[in-house]
Amino acid sequence: MSTSSLPKTVRAVLQPDIQSTDLILTELPLQQAKPNSNEHLIKVYATAPCAGELLWAKNFPSMFTEERKAVPCYDLSGVVITAPAESPFQPGAEIYTRTHTGTGHARDYTIAKTEELAIKPKGLSWTDSSSIPLSAFTAYQALFEHGGLKPAWKDPAGKSENSKKRVLITAPAGGVGVWVVQLAKAAGVKDIVGVSGPANIELVKSLGVTEIVNYKEQSLGQWAAAGGAKVDLVIDMLGNQTLSDAWTAVKDGAILLSIREPPEGKKPTEHAPKDVSASFFIMEPKGWQLKEVADLVERGEARPVVDSVWTLDQFKEAFAKAEGGHARGKVIITLQE
Repeated sequence: MSTSSLPKTVRAVLQPDIQSTDLILTELPLQQAKPNSNEHLIKVYATAPCAGELLWAKNFPSMFTEERKAVPCYDLSGVVITAPAESPFQPGAEIYTRTHTGTGHARDYTIAKTEELAIKPKGLSWTDSSSIPLSAFTAYQALFEHGGLKPAWKDPAGKSENSKKRVLITAPAGGVGVWVVQLAKAAGVKDIVGVSGPANIELVKSLGVTEIVNYKEQSLGQWAAAGGAKVDLVIDMLGNQTLSDAWTAVKDGAILLSIREPPEGKKPTEHAPKDVSASFFIMEPKGWQLKEVADLVERGEARPVVDSVWTLDQFKEAFAKAEGGHARGKVIITLQE
């Protein structure tokens, strides 16, 4: 596409007041990539809301240091329109990513940086591709940067080492959970415990969960008290009471991670397991990790899970679904016909 044919304004979902979660659909000026920078102008084909993101700027102001228009949705799939001369992602490249906070992608055109980008999986739709980045980044970093496992896709020795670990995942049918399950399985983990409701049991088993804690029948704490085999690694997406219960499910010396809240705040005052490494983390966009994930998808070792697809003018319905807490996989907003 010639830059001379680009529109002057674009459709965009806007959060006018970061103290409120209210959104509007409006038009904003077309962004321009800064000269002599690593910025790319991207035509957005699909994006994805994330539960809780409309409170990020209010609750984590240090993450939003640049002056910005408050456009939500940081996952995207799209086509590069303009690129730095030295970038491996030249105009026409079909990419996917989850970018740093600062400017969201619920708009027709957006900006992304070289280090954030990866070529989207071959043969995968725009909607499926946009469902992956945030969730896969979070899962990858939980398992392999913080969780003590190795990304041993093609390494028999690494897979053998990972196979000795027992992993527990809360919300394994959620946007992040489906990728934690699949990446753990692809890396050789054989014992994957999932805390799931009955409606999602077949789905999470198909992805790689080998043991179910059905929270409609018993809590995670009750399961652990009844003799459920303790685990080496917990990856929690829920916080609150589930995170408290997770402390009862880990071995001495285990790793307990949460992407919802710091686990130490839920540590029991009595009979706590010893030497547990407990931490909360926020993922960082690293395009090379999405390259590895794309390879797994292309080999048939992992697949996206999409809950529902909405158009840009259905943004309110899309966010309501994402915030509802019961989506199976990701909620997607599509921008192009």
